[in-house]
Amino acid sequence: MKTDCWQTKPTDRFLLKWIKVHLASRITPRLLPWKWLRPWMITVFSACLGVFAGVVFALGWAWFAGCVAAVSQVMDGVDGQFARLTGQQSRAGAFLDSVLDRYADGALMIGLVIYLIQIPVPVPLWMLLVLGSLAVVGGSLVSYTTARAQALNLDTGRPTLASKGTRSSITILTAWMSLLWNGMPIIALVYLALHPNAVVMIRLIRTFHDGCGASGMEGEA
Repeated sequence: MKTDCWQTKPTDRFLLKWIKVHLASRITPRLLPWKWLRPWMITVFSACLGVFAGVVFALGWAWFAGCVAAVSQVMDGVDGQFARLTGQQSRAGAFLDSVLDRYADGALMIGLVIYLIQIPVPVPLWMLLVLGSLAVVGGSLVSYTTARAQALNLDTGRPTLASKGTRSSITILTAWMSLLWNGMPIIALVYLALHPNAVVMIRLIRTFHDGCGASGMEGEA
């Protein structure tokens, strides 16, 4: 076993892996002396930062929102590393992390849309609302279809570039670039509305093409 196996999970991809290896791993060992600290505390702290980033976005402070979201993204990698190093991994902790991630992602997207409405950008209000809705739904469905496919042992193809790490990084970068043009986050919104939903559609087509669809489908509450 590699001595650095605590830094990432086998399912981590692309930017998320880079963030964990090069940023989160520098913070995690410094938290080990805090014997009272539990992984779920870090998870909740990260999610609260993510929601706060959305609030800051909505208030019109895009650059600051990007900074808060960046810290949230790094801390989101710390909780799992801390759990692995301290032997406190649990399915309940992984579930909590996944659920709170969706709240943080949703808050950031809503804040992004409110920010763009207030500027305003040369895009109709109805289109901003449609793009925002697609972004929230698409981001959640990328994560949901990944988990659901694993549970059903379905092959969804190669790892997607529309992972949480990529989605968050693009939002953060465009928020920082708002210093050059305050409408720059519209690029992130368009990407978040199109790419994740395209990935979901491709996954649906792939599973049905492979014969995993019509017969034996089960409903879900």
